[in-house]
Amino acid sequence: MTSGRVKRKAAMAAGVIPAAATEPLACALCGRPLGRKVEWHHVVPKSEGGVETAPVHPICHRTIHALVGNADLARVYPKLDALRERKDVQRFLKWVANKPPDFHAPTRRSRAGE
Repeated sequence: MTSGRVKRKAAMAAGVIPAAATEPLACALCGRPLGRKVEWHHVVPKSEGGVETAPVHPICHRTIHALVGNADLARVYPKLDALRERKDVQRFLKWVANKPPDFHAPTRRSRAGE
Protein backbone atom coordinates (compact mmCIF):
# COMPACT_ATOMS: atom_id res chain seq x y z
CA MET A 1 0.00 0.00 0.00
CA THR A 2 1.36 3.44 -0.89
CA SER A 3 0.64 6.68 0.88
CA GLY A 4 -0.77 9.80 -0.76
CA ARG A 5 2.63 11.48 -0.71
CA VAL A 6 4.29 8.55 -2.49
CA LYS A 7 1.55 8.52 -5.14
CA ARG A 8 1.86 12.29 -5.60
CA LYS A 9 5.65 12.07 -6.02
CA ALA A 10 5.30 9.20 -8.51
CA ALA A 11 2.73 11.19 -10.50
CA MET A 12 5.00 14.24 -10.51
CA ALA A 13 7.95 12.14 -11.70
CA ALA A 14 5.81 10.72 -14.49
CA GLY A 15 4.78 14.24 -15.52
CA VAL A 16 1.10 13.64 -14.72
CA ILE A 17 1.07 16.35 -12.02
CA PRO A 18 3.39 19.36 -12.43
CA ALA A 19 5.53 19.88 -9.31
CA ALA A 20 4.46 23.50 -8.96
CA ALA A 21 0.80 22.48 -8.71
CA THR A 22 1.37 20.44 -5.55
CA GLU A 23 3.94 22.59 -3.75
CA PRO A 24 2.67 25.32 -1.43
CA LEU A 25 4.08 28.80 -2.04
CA ALA A 26 3.99 30.45 1.39
CA CYS A 27 4.15 29.51 5.07
CA ALA A 28 0.69 29.37 6.63
CA LEU A 29 1.95 31.07 9.81
CA CYS A 30 4.40 33.79 8.75
CA GLY A 31 3.49 34.21 5.07
CA ARG A 32 7.13 34.13 3.88
CA PRO A 33 7.99 32.02 0.81
CA LEU A 34 8.70 28.40 1.70
CA GLY A 35 12.21 27.02 1.31
CA ARG A 36 13.54 23.55 0.58
CA LYS A 37 12.19 22.09 3.83
CA VAL A 38 8.47 22.22 4.46
CA GLU A 39 6.69 20.75 7.46
CA TRP A 40 2.96 20.14 7.72
CA HIS A 41 1.39 21.47 10.91
CA HIS A 42 -1.87 19.94 12.14
CA VAL A 43 -3.85 23.10 12.93
CA VAL A 44 -5.76 21.09 15.52
CA PRO A 45 -3.32 18.40 16.74
CA LYS A 46 -3.95 14.81 15.67
CA SER A 47 -4.06 13.84 19.35
CA GLU A 48 -7.06 16.17 19.68
CA GLY A 49 -8.83 14.82 16.58
CA GLY A 50 -7.49 17.25 13.98
CA VAL A 51 -7.01 16.34 10.32
CA GLU A 52 -6.40 19.72 8.59
CA THR A 53 -2.74 20.47 7.90
CA ALA A 54 -0.96 23.63 6.80
CA PRO A 55 2.51 24.08 5.26
CA VAL A 56 4.97 25.88 7.53
CA HIS A 57 8.71 26.51 7.85
CA PRO A 58 10.43 24.18 10.34
CA ILE A 59 11.26 27.18 12.57
CA CYS A 60 7.63 28.32 12.53
CA HIS A 61 6.45 24.80 13.36
CA ARG A 62 8.85 24.50 16.29
CA THR A 63 7.85 27.91 17.58
CA ILE A 64 4.15 27.02 17.53
CA HIS A 65 4.77 23.91 19.63
CA ALA A 66 7.25 25.65 21.92
CA LEU A 67 4.73 28.35 22.79
CA VAL A 68 1.41 26.49 22.88
CA GLY A 69 0.47 23.02 24.09
CA ASN A 70 -1.70 20.65 22.07
CA ALA A 71 -4.76 21.08 24.28
CA ASP A 72 -4.66 24.88 23.86
CA LEU A 73 -4.04 24.56 20.11
CA ALA A 74 -7.25 22.54 19.88
CA ARG A 75 -9.43 24.57 22.24
CA VAL A 76 -8.13 28.16 22.22
CA TYR A 77 -6.33 28.41 18.85
CA PRO A 78 -8.15 26.10 16.40
CA LYS A 79 -7.34 28.56 13.56
CA LEU A 80 -3.97 30.05 12.66
CA ASP A 81 -5.49 33.55 12.70
CA ALA A 82 -6.23 33.18 16.41
CA LEU A 83 -2.69 31.93 17.04
CA ARG A 84 -1.22 34.97 15.23
CA GLU A 85 -2.99 37.25 17.73
CA ARG A 86 -0.86 36.00 20.65
CA LYS A 87 1.75 38.58 21.68
CA ASP A 88 4.59 36.04 21.78
CA VAL A 89 3.67 34.79 18.28
CA GLN A 90 3.47 38.39 17.03
CA ARG A 91 6.99 39.02 18.42
CA PHE A 92 8.25 35.91 16.62
CA LEU A 93 6.56 36.91 13.35
CA LYS A 94 8.10 40.38 13.51
CA TRP A 95 11.54 38.87 14.21
CA VAL A 96 11.39 36.23 11.45
CA ALA A 97 9.81 38.50 8.79
CA ASN A 98 13.07 39.41 7.01
CA LYS A 99 14.81 36.05 7.37
CA PRO A 100 15.50 33.87 4.30
CA PRO A 101 13.12 30.93 3.65
CA ASP A 102 15.57 28.27 4.90
CA PHE A 103 16.62 30.23 8.00
CA HIS A 104 17.17 28.09 11.09
CA ALA A 105 17.82 29.02 14.71
CA PRO A 106 17.40 27.11 17.98
CA THR A 107 13.87 27.33 19.34
CA ARG A 108 13.41 27.69 23.08
CA ARG A 109 10.32 26.82 25.06
CA SER A 110 8.45 29.80 26.47
CA ARG A 111 9.09 30.46 30.17
CA ALA A 112 5.87 32.33 30.72
CA GLY A 113 2.53 31.91 28.97
CA GLU A 114 1.70 35.00 26.95
